[in-house]
Amino acid sequence: MDFIVGLLLFGLALFTTALLRAYEQTPIKELRRHARQGDEIAKGLYRAVSYGYSLRSVLGGLSVTSNAILFFYIARQADVWLAIVLLVVLLWFIYIWLPKQAMQTWMVKTAASVAPAVASVLQYIHPFIARVGEFVRKYRPVHVHTGMYETEDIIDLLQAQAGQADNRIPEDIIDITIGSLTFFGVLVRDILTPRRVVRSVSADETVGPVLMTELHDSGFSRFPVFDGLQDNIVGVLFLRDLVTAKNGGKIRELMSKKVCYVHEDQSLKHALDAILKTHQQLFVVVNSFEEYVGVLSIEDVFEQVLGQNIIDEFDQYDDMRAVAASHAKKDHKKHDHPTD
Repeated sequence: MDFIVGLLLFGLALFTTALLRAYEQTPIKELRRHARQGDEIAKGLYRAVSYGYSLRSVLGGLSVTSNAILFFYIARQADVWLAIVLLVVLLWFIYIWLPKQAMQTWMVKTAASVAPAVASVLQYIHPFIARVGEFVRKYRPVHVHTGMYETEDIIDLLQAQAGQADNRIPEDIIDITIGSLTFFGVLVRDILTPRRVVRSVSADETVGPVLMTELHDSGFSRFPVFDGLQDNIVGVLFLRDLVTAKNGGKIRELMSKKVCYVHEDQSLKHALDAILKTHQQLFVVVNSFEEYVGVLSIEDVFEQVLGQNIIDEFDQYDDMRAVAASHAKKDHKKHDHPTD
């Protein structure tokens, strides 16, 4: 009889501990998503897990109480040394070995099957536990630290998330988020196009096939225009304006005369504010001596956020006809190759 009582107490302690672990193995948000998708096991688990602190309090209390009774019972029934050995073995088995074991499917199904009964009990106990919790938090507030102190901590978390086996956040979203977090610490001089590789154009240069080919082959679509000395920037030339120029002429007749400047020591946040305020796509970058050191384009700024290069094909998205032609080409290909 004594053995049966001890076995029942051990079974109760083991069952409550395993049950609590089964309920806590999946975060409640993930459990709710699976329940909404029609997962019957998730629905069953969620009925109990939704009670949160009340569930942990009840099952944790049952586990501790049953273990305490079991230990007291063993101490009363067995010899001193045997009782000590049994208690150590039970403590190791329930609180060290069991939590490290992989959760078995039958354990999860068992937890889901008893969840309605657990939820039925909790609906009566929960109001009392909630009031006690509010009283305790009022006089002894609990502050749960996120474990994050600086921006680098958030970046480390996102990078770890990207390598997680069950990650469902697309890689491009993680890259954009990391890019936006590092955006404010980047200076203009870190991403500008240096003057030595910038293709500039003289305002007095004549528009012709040779010039158009040279500018097109440069890989840029916007060019600073200088008058006399190359430091004397007087405008910005857009390659698309050359395409529409039929009668030749001078660069100064086609260029935009609005020139905006940004300092190399300013942040990209400042540059982005300037872009949004002026609607300019190209900025001339100067240093502390007001010397022309390079250019900064709108693509340079957004590439820092997106984490990938932006292909600028004559700014085709500024031209509705180019957009329409692109979509028409795709539709035509789809009709010709419906199985692709």
